[in-house]
Amino acid sequence: MSFEYPYFLILILFLPALWLLVAKNVDSLRERFRPELYKKMVAGGSGMGRRVRKAILLLSAAFMLAALARPVIDLGEIKIETEMRDLVVAFDISRSMLADDIYPNRLEMAKRKFHDLLDNLKDTRVAVVGFSSRAFLVAPLTADHESLKYLVDHMGMGYVSLKGTDIGAPLQVAENLLKDRKRKAVLIFTDGGDKKDFSKEISYAKEHGISVFIYAVGTKKGGVMRLEEGRVVRNGRGEVAITRLNPSVRELAEATGGVYMTYSLHSGDMRALASQIERRLGVSQTKERTIRNKRELFYYPLAAALLLFLVAFSSLPVKRGRANIPDVKGASKW
Repeated sequence: MSFEYPYFLILILFLPALWLLVAKNVDSLRERFRPELYKKMVAGGSGMGRRVRKAILLLSAAFMLAALARPVIDLGEIKIETEMRDLVVAFDISRSMLADDIYPNRLEMAKRKFHDLLDNLKDTRVAVVGFSSRAFLVAPLTADHESLKYLVDHMGMGYVSLKGTDIGAPLQVAENLLKDRKRKAVLIFTDGGDKKDFSKEISYAKEHGISVFIYAVGTKKGGVMRLEEGRVVRNGRGEVAITRLNPSVRELAEATGGVYMTYSLHSGDMRALASQIERRLGVSQTKERTIRNKRELFYYPLAAALLLFLVAFSSLPVKRGRANIPDVKGASKW
């Protein structure tokens, strides 16, 4: 047998000191009153004596600390097989993703949807890529979804200083990350950029067996691109530039066996998208991990502690009538 938190056992060593402290207080009370009065005060009812009750309470505290130390029996190692999938998620962080046709802007909406996606993905490692005219790796493949949420939340325009949207760039990064996988999938949060012909990207995805899922963030009406400093983007004529959703990117998803989905304010769309991704990927690989099989024993000392606690307080003395209590006037030595 061993203890998971043995430092709680050290506290048991302080219980004798607590006993002495309580006994000292009782002795102090004994000195303040005459012996015959003190005897009537402490023995004015039926039940176990004070010392016995205090001893039971201290013993109960000792068992409670033993339970907190969490005693266990080590039953050895067991091996568990975990089925894992690998997915690459790419974020378009070009200037057009700052358009305000979606509140607060397209990029922030994509980040919120990414949170919903991770909450619905099971047994899936995820890598994050950011791209505009070039792509860069934000996070490698990991099952730590909380860390991914943090990294994506703090991903801003400062990562890339180039303009434009090259959707082929994240596909190349995904191929490097997933080159040993039989099934590959990339989810891209984008407004589609300005390109109308995606035949080159489709050819590359098919050649490398990549299914492209597109989550389109934008509207046909379009919006104004507002930079972080509050300035708006203008065209060459000095007019405020309006950027609209590019529906042509839908062809990339449908031609590669993926899914095209436009943004929604409901989280249910991410649940449906996660289901589609899992169905497409199946099981990418099976991982085996070893864990210790331990039998918990904490409930035994816990039960003993509660039982002793109830015994101590179920034996409290019963008060007698006031007629049996003598006049204490002048009883104190003071």
